[in-house]
Amino acid sequence: MRSTTVRRWAWGLGISTATAVTAFGVAGWQASAAPTPGTTPGAAAEQPRVSDPSPVAEPAAGTGSDALTTGELAKARTAALTPQLAAAKDVTGAAGPEYLSAELSADSSVRRAELYFYDYGTDKLVKQVVDLGTGKLTGSYTATGMQQPAADREVATALDLVLAGPYAKDLRDRYAQATSRTWTGKQDVVVTAHVHQARPADPAAVRRCGAHRCLRLVVQAADGPFIDLDDIIIDLSGRTVARLK
Repeated sequence: MRSTTVRRWAWGLGISTATAVTAFGVAGWQASAAPTPGTTPGAAAEQPRVSDPSPVAEPAAGTGSDALTTGELAKARTAALTPQLAAAKDVTGAAGPEYLSAELSADSSVRRAELYFYDYGTDKLVKQVVDLGTGKLTGSYTATGMQQPAADREVATALDLVLAGPYAKDLRDRYAQATSRTWTGKQDVVVTAHVHQARPADPAAVRRCGAHRCLRLVVQAADGPFIDLDDIIIDLSGRTVARLK
């Protein structure tokens, strides 16, 4: 569903002989030595100017295959939040679905937004399709066992669960080992995550991952080193943390 950009790189190389370079240099020097007709010798050349245009305001709506604008996204999210979807649960357990992502529909001549939510109350992925021209919801789909990439709030919640659980010491100790510094708090790291799907060899504590929404954190110290936490699985649906080995 993701659009890709193809980058083309062209390059060329020219080689001149020493004789040609020398001849060119002499001719160029002779030409520059004579004053240009109609100019005063020694007159300062006009300096190049660099423009500094003001930022262009974002349009209210895009056209064709333009990316969704801020206004279009807000409009689409409002239309997508039906009463039924509003009754879903987010990653914290509060009312309302967990918003994951949105993109422009690639298979339509009409501008439509495809928005993805996760309902932690039913462990279902929800896809809402909104016609951006009319502002109307034109399609609604749900699926179990399908997992989109983690949203920022889900990653933050997963980190909080680790720090509140039995493996918080593992994170602090591994941070100290990687950086030679004492852990002082979440501000010490930059965290992203991968969605974890259960595998046959996984322990019982994480075998529901896939049906449940589970993450594996990718933790990096603020100044660069990575902290290995790949053996820790956070089940956001069950709000539990387990070790793979």
